[in-house]
Amino acid sequence: MKVVCIFNQKGGVGKTTTNINLCANLAMNGHKVLAIDIDPQGNTTSGLGIDKSKIKYSIYDVLASDISIDEAMFESELINNFYIVPSNMELVGAEIELISKENRETILRDKIKAIKDKFEYIFIDCPPSLGFLTINALTAADSVLIPIQCEFYALEGVGQLINTIQLVKKSLNKSLEVEGVIMSMYDNRTKLCNEVVEEVNKYFNDKVYNTYIPRNIRLAEAPSFGLPIMLYDDKCKGAEAYERLADEFLSKQGA
Repeated sequence: MKVVCIFNQKGGVGKTTTNINLCANLAMNGHKVLAIDIDPQGNTTSGLGIDKSKIKYSIYDVLASDISIDEAMFESELINNFYIVPSNMELVGAEIELISKENRETILRDKIKAIKDKFEYIFIDCPPSLGFLTINALTAADSVLIPIQCEFYALEGVGQLINTIQLVKKSLNKSLEVEGVIMSMYDNRTKLCNEVVEEVNKYFNDKVYNTYIPRNIRLAEAPSFGLPIMLYDDKCKGAEAYERLADEFLSKQGA
């Protein structure tokens, strides 16, 4: 089993889009996958068509009480091998509520240990912040996948992001590594996009995936229908890019 945290403290860089579509692709390729939504906005949850009003237990209950990941898990009705631990707005209060808990940074890691033999890959969709929830995710993960938007301020905050990863590695999770960097919202017609890609490649070297995720209307529309892009429009450029990304991800695992 491998646990991958999808993280960038900047919002709107494609974390949730990557979480939904990479997980869906891997599951459609026959790999057993769990997506954990640890963002209070719950965009992975709604983007996979889960009605938040019908959730009995969420990741909040897993972190705040004795509820197991198994009890909070939904099985996808659309894709075999794909399971989701949902999130909702209750999670907003978790940072304050859990601050007095013993071993508060390792709660998620301990809960994941109980299901580690059930999945090949677990992906955690993080909030765009460096708080308690993100620290829990980084402590539980084997590696970090970093989506970076092709925009002017792309590298702003990347130093802080890497610093956070190093701090967690030093004090809480010695085996934590950068899994890779995904360039999102790419448009090869613009000079700026290509300059940003060049800068990111200089910074991260061989960690940058060869597959860039394009700006794509169909990709942006799919979550409002509660569908991964492959089930919404499998012929669009966004779907093709995530298929290639899933293949690239698997080849890096030696799969």
